[in-house]
Amino acid sequence: MSNNLTFAVSTWLWQSPFTTESISLFPKIKKMGFDAVEIPVEDPSLIDGPAVKKALDDNGLKGLVCGVFGPTKDLTSDDPALHENCFRYAEQCFALCTTWDAAFLAGPMYSMVGKARMVSEEQRKLEWERAVTNLRKVCGTAEKYGLSIALEPLNRFESDLVNTAGDVMRLIGDINHKSAGVLLDGFHMTIEEKNIRKAINSVGDKLIHVQVSENHRGIPGTGLTPWNDFKKGLEDVNYNGAISIESFTPEIKELAGAVCIWKHMADSQDQFASEGLKFLKKNFN
Repeated sequence: MSNNLTFAVSTWLWQSPFTTESISLFPKIKKMGFDAVEIPVEDPSLIDGPAVKKALDDNGLKGLVCGVFGPTKDLTSDDPALHENCFRYAEQCFALCTTWDAAFLAGPMYSMVGKARMVSEEQRKLEWERAVTNLRKVCGTAEKYGLSIALEPLNRFESDLVNTAGDVMRLIGDINHKSAGVLLDGFHMTIEEKNIRKAINSVGDKLIHVQVSENHRGIPGTGLTPWNDFKKGLEDVNYNGAISIESFTPEIKELAGAVCIWKHMADSQDQFASEGLKFLKKNFN
């Protein structure tokens, strides 16, 4: 494994939405031993970019940016206004990436999360082509900022468009733009992939971000995820980015409902983060 590997945690583990005041989490995150913090941008207007950058620097943390794609931001919609909304939002996120020295915007930006239906082949093809066309435009904007996008496959309960490494590589092939990269999330992979190591290998050098929790969304190391295969896969492709813990708190009802977390996955969210990090450092270093 590369010595450049960094360990991150999403602020979603504690809070939603992220606001400028959320920088109060940073000292704790640093003290736990994380190198970076993943910031989900639900509403850019709630975030003072330079103030967050100062807090990242003050705490010796790198910033990572994750996009959030709800019903108003859907690149596969029949409504072009939702596409335009998504383009504007992506540009706001790219501006934050630039402010925070983050190299990419990550997330399942091909469609709104939760769009999981049985539709005709014709409808599926139409939505796929919309995603390709619109993401090519997003990649063009990313390129202007000197950035990439990291497209994330979601499990079948959250998306009917892109579920596997194979799906996302087909999407990237169709987009055909150098700014298009991949985010693989171990939670979704344990549901959708036949072999995690092979899935990682199939993405190769397009892999620019990794998220993890357990197969049950709990603390890494406490479930059924084949962590040795995961590690070998990352070694195979010489991955040297971040491994970021992403889970959620049941205290935030709207978010918990969206990801179907009905109970606490640890005695505390701090315990979740610190035990997860301990496991990841032991397993991946």
